[in-house]
Amino acid sequence: MESETSTAITTAPGRDYSTSYPVQQSPEEVYAAILDVGAWWTGQVEGRADKVGAEFTYRHLPQHYSLQRVVELEPSRRVVWRVIDSQLAFVSEPSEWTGSQIVFDIVPAADSTELRFTHIGLMPDVECFGACSTAWRHYINGSLHNLITAGEGLPDPW
Repeated sequence: MESETSTAITTAPGRDYSTSYPVQQSPEEVYAAILDVGAWWTGQVEGRADKVGAEFTYRHLPQHYSLQRVVELEPSRRVVWRVIDSQLAFVSEPSEWTGSQIVFDIVPAADSTELRFTHIGLMPDVECFGACSTAWRHYINGSLHNLITAGEGLPDPW
């Protein structure tokens, strides 16, 4: 397992935004799809997400800019990004995401693979929670799910 030394973010259990679902694909296929960020997180993605320490930006102008650093990669098991910088145009505190972590856990089961997604720091009392959780549902439960199961991410509805 590769990991970058980091300070842990702690929040009340169960309050961070999370979602999960099973798929029939292997943990290796799920892991590969997560790392292909530009195929499922529609918008403008630049940079790399396939090695610890790598950074990539996500832009969905004019609403969203964020810079993610890969802080943990455990092939076919876990991916963790730390948001290094963010500018959300639709909230009063544009840097709400800065310092948060985006976590993908891949859990093999007898006849499926479960993807567990958590955005640590995105909680109901954060201003962008409503809009951001709606967007994550599209990107994680829709676009990434479709990339894993059908080989193609979904177009951006916004």
